[in-house]
Amino acid sequence: MASSLCTTAATHRGSGLWSSSLASIPATVGGRTGASHGCSLLVVRATVEPSEKSVEVMRKFSEQYARRSGTYFCADKGVTAVVIKGLADHKNSVGAPLCPCRHYDSKEAEVGQGFWNCPCVPMRERKECHCMLFLTPENDFAGTEQTISLEEIRETTSKF
Repeated sequence: MASSLCTTAATHRGSGLWSSSLASIPATVGGRTGASHGCSLLVVRATVEPSEKSVEVMRKFSEQYARRSGTYFCADKGVTAVVIKGLADHKNSVGAPLCPCRHYDSKEAEVGQGFWNCPCVPMRERKECHCMLFLTPENDFAGTEQTISLEEIRETTSKF
């Protein structure tokens, strides 16, 4: 399995504390090309690290929500790790787990509206997770796990 499904169209997009370099290199998972699903390889770097406590809180939340909603983490755990870290970053910086995969003119205003606070409204209403954190079993990129360790998150995200 390649290292970065859409590692992550899911992670960043102008969230302020995340910067990215977009490469037009298709990413693959299990022989499937992410480009055929509208994805390309994305390199993400955090400029401010979230606290370990926030990462652990978001890790536990993600595992619990996956179980409760009958969804699974991405087959590429790197996607899961980076999204959880992005949620933790927003929890630290704006006080809520705002979706790390979107650009916001004002994060504070978005937090107040609650629409993009994880789990976002599309996820709660239709099980559509833009970040690819919570995937339904029929999703081509869904893995079989609903758990991720803090060590897996550390190891994966330390490369950025």
